[in-house]
Amino acid sequence: MAPWIFLMFHSLLFLQSAPSSFAKFPYRHFPSSIIRPETPSLSSNNKIYKAKYFTQILDHFNYNPQSYQTFQQRYLINDTSWGGPKSKAPIFVYTGNEGNIEWFAENTGFMYDIAPKFKALLVFIEHRYYGKSIPYGGDRKKAYKNSKRLGYLSSTQALADYATLILDLKKNMTAMDSPVIVFGGSYGGMLAAWFRLKYPHVAIGALSSSAPILQFENITSQYSFNNIITQDFKSESENCYKVIKGSWKQIEDTASSHGGLELLQKSFHICKNYISGGYLEGWLETAFTYASMTDYPTPSDFLAPLPAFPVKQMCKAIDNPTLGNDTFAKLYHAANLYYNYTGDVKCFDLNDNSDPHDLGGWQWQACTEMIMPTGGSNEDSIFPVYTETYTGHSRYCEKTYKVQPRPTWITTEFGGHDIRRVLKHFGSNIIFFNGLRDPWSGGGVLKNISKSIIAIVEKEGAHHVDLRFATNEDPMWLRDVRKREISIMQAWISEYHQNLVDSDTF
Repeated sequence: MAPWIFLMFHSLLFLQSAPSSFAKFPYRHFPSSIIRPETPSLSSNNKIYKAKYFTQILDHFNYNPQSYQTFQQRYLINDTSWGGPKSKAPIFVYTGNEGNIEWFAENTGFMYDIAPKFKALLVFIEHRYYGKSIPYGGDRKKAYKNSKRLGYLSSTQALADYATLILDLKKNMTAMDSPVIVFGGSYGGMLAAWFRLKYPHVAIGALSSSAPILQFENITSQYSFNNIITQDFKSESENCYKVIKGSWKQIEDTASSHGGLELLQKSFHICKNYISGGYLEGWLETAFTYASMTDYPTPSDFLAPLPAFPVKQMCKAIDNPTLGNDTFAKLYHAANLYYNYTGDVKCFDLNDNSDPHDLGGWQWQACTEMIMPTGGSNEDSIFPVYTETYTGHSRYCEKTYKVQPRPTWITTEFGGHDIRRVLKHFGSNIIFFNGLRDPWSGGGVLKNISKSIIAIVEKEGAHHVDLRFATNEDPMWLRDVRKREISIMQAWISEYHQNLVDSDTF
């Protein structure tokens, strides 16, 4: 569900130099936006949840004195539907992503929608080093000061946080017999799946939505991400695809010509503080990428206020006959739909390094364990052709953090190679949802692994669309996806309760 990284982690998407001035960063972050989104319809002011804090240990895996330091980890809780411990009512836990937890709690409406049906307690746990869950006294500058302190930021530490907090919460609520199901989307979906595998005694199942757990170590092609974006636009309009594909050289040629940057600045309504050809290209690619990722069938304001089917709407803007052959006007109107759908923005700031969702820690994670090659583009790609390399990424991490990435660690810790064979032997009770319009689906689990590890794949689906609030405009396929997920989780809970009865009578 979370800015990506844009030119030396400046704001959103890219780092590494490509064959042209089109600079890229191949190891992508999960979605956010350089435009602060509209205030979500749900917030703590609406009493939808209560914020609480848990005293969490800094290092779960060592017994050095510094490991026993603690920090305050935030979690959000909603008990309005909970049936209580006496009825062994379930606890639904969201495994927080790389950002402040309110953002995810306010964009995971599926959990609120189904809580009354299950009489479930809802808990959203914030990931360490994000939001307000900051070690070293809650001081972000201290926590992010150097690699020695950032070294405690990892997926394994986060999963141990979740296990520790959940068990303590169940104990304090005298709810040790209440079954736990974990939920997550995007990186949070990866964490949910991994949590079920690593802590099966804590959670009876996991709903892992749009989780690219196979986007590591060349298990998935580096071209898959951009190929899916290409197909999303191409499926709407061949002309739209060709205009975007052919625009990059035109932008580069214009940027390098006399007066060209001034022309680009005027054409794209860029603020006068800064412009370059590379930044403009990254800004445009970000808009096309996020539109593809959040190509929802209903309006949304998850990343930025957007209409339903934003890819279709972008292509309508590009195909608008009144714009003639003015490529820059076509691109501007398409990008404006993503960055300025509400019409409030007067000019676009390419030098914006704001972080409204507290996502800065992902730079560290992308330099240590989350090595997810997704940047390559082939001849048919909507983006310029290039093949990414690991060298530039490694060099950046060494310079910035004095660390070398560990590209094989995730598959060593959680698996990934031969995933069907491996998980069939020891995994159970995981739902993997993927929408094929989501570029991250290329690294997702798209086939059933066993009777209880189920892949739900929807060709019209976008990034964790199943976790969004239900609306009256939802298409039937989306309603069916959610019904199936509910049915599977009901079966997990029924089996759990039956096993409790069996163990009591044994």
